[in-house]
Parts: sequence; structure tokens; C-alpha cells
Amino acid sequence: MQKILVSRCLLGHPVRYDGGAHGPFDPLSLWQAQGRVVALCPEVAGGLSTPRPPAEIPGGQGAAVLDGQQPVLTVDGADVSAAFLAGAEQALALVRAHGIRIAVLKARSPSCGNRENYDGSFSGRKVAGEGVTAALLRRAGVRVFNEEELDAALQALAALDAETA
Repeated sequence: MQKILVSRCLLGHPVRYDGGAHGPFDPLSLWQAQGRVVALCPEVAGGLSTPRPPAEIPGGQGAAVLDGQQPVLTVDGADVSAAFLAGAEQALALVRAHGIRIAVLKARSPSCGNRENYDGSFSGRKVAGEGVTAALLRRAGVRVFNEEELDAALQALAALDAETA
């Protein structure tokens, strides 16, 4: 059975920067009941607390953080790149350990966003880009979806299940 990496906040765990959560969403609850879900909050796994100051990537590009070209900064200007990179590495280790090929991660997160991110100005402006964890997983061949793309994730999972049936 294919496993899926899922952001803990999307399962209702209060791990967001503000101590909040999202979800749980269907079909995530179903996948959890089936034993498919491997849950992780990369930011918490990387050593950040809950709650924590909001963080953004200047320019919104997680790949630039992976490549050492941009930091992840809190609203107070603290560099939290090391925690974001450590959390991304933990996500990659889980992907490898469980043979995961699909992830459902939190949209617009500096760790997990897969389509767009905030631009680093803490003004609410969004840019095309992905978070640090999403970028690392994509580089490893994992298909990354967000909670607004659950239908597409469901289709991708069905296709993988059909391959292995």
C-alpha cells in the first residue's frame, strides 16, 4: 500500500506557527484510517517551537534556501534556515524509509508550499514558488500537492495503486 507524507497541520494537529491547525480534510482522514499517512511538520521536526514567529523566504523560493542563496527569516529578522533545512531532511528521510512518492503539504508555507509562497516582505504578497521541504521532495521525485489539490492527489494515488496492483 502506497504511503503519503502529509503535513501534520492538515490532520488537525496544532503545529502551525500561530499554534493553530487546519483540517482534517477528506480524503486525508480516510488515508489515515487506511494506515497510508506518514505525518510530519517539518518546522517542528527541525526544532522550532509552537507557537513561533512567522517566517518567510525573501523571494519565496525554497530551492534558493536549499542552494544556500537565500535564508528563511522570521518577522523579527532571525535566520531560521537551519531548522527549515533540518526539517526538510527529516521529510526526505521519511520519504526514503517508506517509499513515498506523493506528499500533501500545506499551501503557501515556507516549508511546505508547492505552488506559491509569501515574498518575504511579511506584507501578504504572494509569488510563484515553493517551500524548502516541497523543493527538496520535488528534487527527490516526489509529487507534491497541497490541500487545495486533493482531487489531483487522489488521482495520483489511484494511479500508483494501479501500478503496484
